[in-house]
Amino acid sequence: MSYLPQKFDFPKTEEEICGKWATESTFKTQDRLGEERGDEEYTFYDGPPFATGLPHYGHILAGTIKDVVTRYAVMTGKRVERRAGWDCHGLPVEYEIDQKLNITHRDQVLEMGIDKYNATCRSIVTRYTKEWESTVTRLGRWIDFENDYKTMDPSFMESVWWVFKQLFNKNLVYQGYKVMPFSTACGTPLSNFEAGLNYKDVRDPAVVVQFPLLDDLTTSFIAWTTTPWTLPSNIALCVHDTMEYVKILDVKSGKFFILAKGRISQLYPIMNNKKKWKPEMAKDLYEIKDNYTGKDLVGKKYQPMFDFFKDDVNAAEYWRVLSDNYVTDDAGTGIVHQAPAFGEDDYRVCLKHGVIQKGGDLPCPVDSNGLFTDEIPPVKGLHVKDADTKLIALIKAKDRLVQKDNLDHSYPFCWRSDTPLIYKAVPSWFVRVEDIRDKIVANNAKTYWVPNNVKEGRFHNWLKDARDWAVSRNR
Repeated sequence: MSYLPQKFDFPKTEEEICGKWATESTFKTQDRLGEERGDEEYTFYDGPPFATGLPHYGHILAGTIKDVVTRYAVMTGKRVERRAGWDCHGLPVEYEIDQKLNITHRDQVLEMGIDKYNATCRSIVTRYTKEWESTVTRLGRWIDFENDYKTMDPSFMESVWWVFKQLFNKNLVYQGYKVMPFSTACGTPLSNFEAGLNYKDVRDPAVVVQFPLLDDLTTSFIAWTTTPWTLPSNIALCVHDTMEYVKILDVKSGKFFILAKGRISQLYPIMNNKKKWKPEMAKDLYEIKDNYTGKDLVGKKYQPMFDFFKDDVNAAEYWRVLSDNYVTDDAGTGIVHQAPAFGEDDYRVCLKHGVIQKGGDLPCPVDSNGLFTDEIPPVKGLHVKDADTKLIALIKAKDRLVQKDNLDHSYPFCWRSDTPLIYKAVPSWFVRVEDIRDKIVANNAKTYWVPNNVKEGRFHNWLKDARDWAVSRNR
């Protein structure tokens, strides 16, 4: 080590090496020689970054790892085409333009003109390409910026359509609905990963409402919900087959209610206070009149809360009791109200029991901005979160409100707009991942992973439970 200077300036030396590579066109020469020799091609798939922002630590770390992989491939006799790419599509670009132009509603985009909106988006997608090139080159990564590609290039978009056509020809795509986390501010669904990025503690209304049985209007099923705005879209109730249910007489009101035996305390919170509650107090609050299991209740019809969808083609299947194991007795009443357009389990359960049909229409009276449509006249034009108060008042006027409270809980917000998310059914094209899941899992077993525990753990677990992939986007 005696030949090294006592003081070694690493940054300066790195800059000198980068300069030497640039002067001698080292990267281009290596690439040309590999092509002249006919070296075997090594394909490396690299997800391109957005150029609407500057590179950060995450980009730098990932880029360094990618550079190591491709350099190693070349050093072992392969030729690797390393073209820089830019992701020009998606919400990051559109959201920035929406902020700049104060666009809050889809209709504003249509009024402006999609061609003009797209042109404005294109004007910023390559804003920082030179800064990216400078940073990446300074890091010593070898990648071709002169022959870069952009996802807005027609040739690139045509290649994506070609892939989709291959899937279509193999009957691996279909059109249906998927209930997804939905940003009403951005007017688009988000992935489950995105929905988990921004949780906040909020206070929401929590109500218990009643649904009278058609064959005994003096007795009602009762259900608890923290989303009163979904009640106009209710088309079923759900119980657990093996759970114990009871019919009680509420002494104070004189009304008969059916709920889970283990959830009577929902109506009488004093039962949760171990210091104050004594079993002999029960007689002053309620009387148990009958006992059931969940399966005894399945199929029973009830009076809808609202009849906005009584003329639906499938309405004969609406407003009946279903069963599913997702129902628990750890909260609420043990009876869950079903609005399939606004709950993933609701959609699954209603589909399973034939209340709705796969790919068919379903009650969804909320537009992409979270506003009620003409289908619900009393709250038409109101955002769902602003409609709760008015809907609760309507329910109370119908004498269907049993209990009103507030719930403090953690709730997902859009990580871009910082507004509350909802869950909403969106029309979508799907790739039939479930049909080929076993093949995907088998191929993963043949893949070399670093570290290996990812292959056998997290990634394997994700693949074995993978669902059909919704590939549509609304914007």
